[in-house]
Amino acid sequence: MTKDQKVVAIQEIKDLLQDAKVVYVADLDGLNAGKSSEFRRQAFKQNIKVKVVKNTLLQKAMEQIEGVDYSEMFPSFKGNSALMVADTANAPAKLIQGFRKKEEKPALKSAFVQEAFYIGDNNLDVLANIKSREEMIGEIIGLLQSPIQRVVSALQNKPETVEAKAEEAAPVVEETPAAEAPEAAAESTEETSAE
Repeated sequence: MTKDQKVVAIQEIKDLLQDAKVVYVADLDGLNAGKSSEFRRQAFKQNIKVKVVKNTLLQKAMEQIEGVDYSEMFPSFKGNSALMVADTANAPAKLIQGFRKKEEKPALKSAFVQEAFYIGDNNLDVLANIKSREEMIGEIIGLLQSPIQRVVSALQNKPETVEAKAEEAAPVVEETPAAEAPEAAAESTEETSAE
């Protein structure tokens, strides 16, 4: 690789990393061309960018990124490396887990997620269980809707309870005229006897 090609490759990596909030470095070594292509297809469907990179170029690109010190990840850059950049924190981890149900690889080397570093494949489960922003928003909305749904349900059931109370009150209304009837009968008896 010529010096110019290296400069271009470093710039491509920097472009991927610029403003990235979720960065994974995985080991795809041992996947044949077909399985590697399948992994890339699945990543593309989940909006995860995957780029196989040389470790030295990846490290140089990361060193040039302002605002984030990726140096904690550098010791994990051994062997073949695939850079994975995503918007959802747990998407690459879930992709790797799903793919490993059939294969031994890919393996997680390191990750930068939510301003924290995770080094080693043993962190894969932790990363897969991180809630994405969308999942957290969904849970918050669910929690906020719960009391509102109870109020709406109570309001919707209110006409039924009013009708039920009206039915309960109806016999009381009927009894009142019946109670007045003997008095009316007594009055008419008095009038008849007076004649």
